[in-house]
Amino acid sequence: MRCPFCGFADTQVKDSRPTEDGSAIRRRRVCTECNGRFTTFERVQLRELVLVKRSGRRVPFDRDKLMRSIQVALRKRPVDPERVERLVSGIVRQLEASGESEIPAENVGRIVMEALKALDDVAYVRFASVYRNFREAKDFEQLIGEMAEDGEPEPPAKPR
Repeated sequence: MRCPFCGFADTQVKDSRPTEDGSAIRRRRVCTECNGRFTTFERVQLRELVLVKRSGRRVPFDRDKLMRSIQVALRKRPVDPERVERLVSGIVRQLEASGESEIPAENVGRIVMEALKALDDVAYVRFASVYRNFREAKDFEQLIGEMAEDGEPEPPAKPR
């Protein structure tokens, strides 16, 4: 593991322990060259996952990209970062447990939407607007209507 400060390749592990949710190993490291201290997280990867885009293009699955897209949907929402980490870890485990190494990107989007719907309605609507490629206000109205049919409370109307 290279030192993020000086780039030296020889670092020593000073402490290793599992994260609270058990999804990763947290390692405290020290650079033998500059004595810089830093933390790394190592995750077990059950299989190499490849996303198949709508165009047919295949790209390696990127957990960090999944995390970023969920964080964008949750921006300025009162959701604990640990819950977000558990949500992402759960999605990744679900994908790995599917038994498939090539997964259509739309399946990942559907799984993320289901997870966000259970976590935060606003984040769900934000993610859905990108995932479903909303073009007009009526697309939002239709989604809110679907949420109301599913027993979700409708958000209050804005005063005009």
